[in-house]
Amino acid sequence: MAESSGKRRVRKDHLKTKVDRLLNEYKNILICTVDNVGSNQMQKVRIALRGKAELLMGKKTLLRKVVREAANKNKNLEGLLPHLTGNIGLVFTNGDIREVRTAVLANKVPAAAKSGTFAPVDVFVPPGPTGLDPGQTAFFQALNIATKIARGSIEIINTVHLIKKGDKVTSSAVALLTKLDIKPFFYGIVANKVYENGTVYTSDVLDLTRDDLFAKFFAGVRKAAALSLAIGYPTIASLPAILGNGFRKALAISLATSYEIKEAKLIKEAGAKAAAAPAAAAPAAGKGAAAAAPKKEEEKPEEDDDDVGLGGGLFGNDDD
Repeated sequence: MAESSGKRRVRKDHLKTKVDRLLNEYKNILICTVDNVGSNQMQKVRIALRGKAELLMGKKTLLRKVVREAANKNKNLEGLLPHLTGNIGLVFTNGDIREVRTAVLANKVPAAAKSGTFAPVDVFVPPGPTGLDPGQTAFFQALNIATKIARGSIEIINTVHLIKKGDKVTSSAVALLTKLDIKPFFYGIVANKVYENGTVYTSDVLDLTRDDLFAKFFAGVRKAAALSLAIGYPTIASLPAILGNGFRKALAISLATSYEIKEAKLIKEAGAKAAAAPAAAAPAAGKGAAAAAPKKEEEKPEEDDDDVGLGGGLFGNDDD
């Protein structure tokens, strides 16, 4: 009993020394979940991380104790303590965290569904022949799966959404997947949080590009400027808009009165030129229209009605 207790004490001291070294040597930590990850898969991850990072696995109780003691000297480590829960592993690195996360997530292995576990993804059963004999039709009927008999075997008619993401896997679903030899899940190390220089954030932030960061930053600046303008409180964000509004008001006053400023003078000159252009074009257009108008034909004198007939009257000579 004393011997086993001594060995346990040696392991704890060795782990404490290792954690202290890692905390002092590295400034970035990737907090991972290692559920359903086998030892062989873990070894492949360690090999992939050689020269880039170090993977630490250990009892979370001891990890919290060591980190709590280290936080007395380094206050930044206090933000790490609330996240040391569950079946976790810590990846220490000073390099590119995104590259390290990619190496960690790349090692995944297919796994069969287990009853009672929660599905990490949606599971679909494709339509088509199953290779099962017609005597097992009742099994599919119990699961409300439409089937037909084709060429001496059971064939599934439509795609079946067997398990939804986050739902608990039932024994009947496991039995069906086993009969169809389907391994729907891929298990591996999952990166949840990132500790960087005293700050803890979700690993999804690593997927953001530089353009995404700039877009989010300027969206925040626009909101701050709009709020500043709405409440009438000047800030650096709203200063360009305030100066622009003030200039437009000064320009409007200058254009409406005889008071001139340099910028208004330029606008007045441009407006005068624009107004003079149509006036100069109007006479030229009038001359052209007059030249293009056709000359009226000279009016011919109308013939006198008295000349009708040689005798001067309508029916001849009036003397007759």
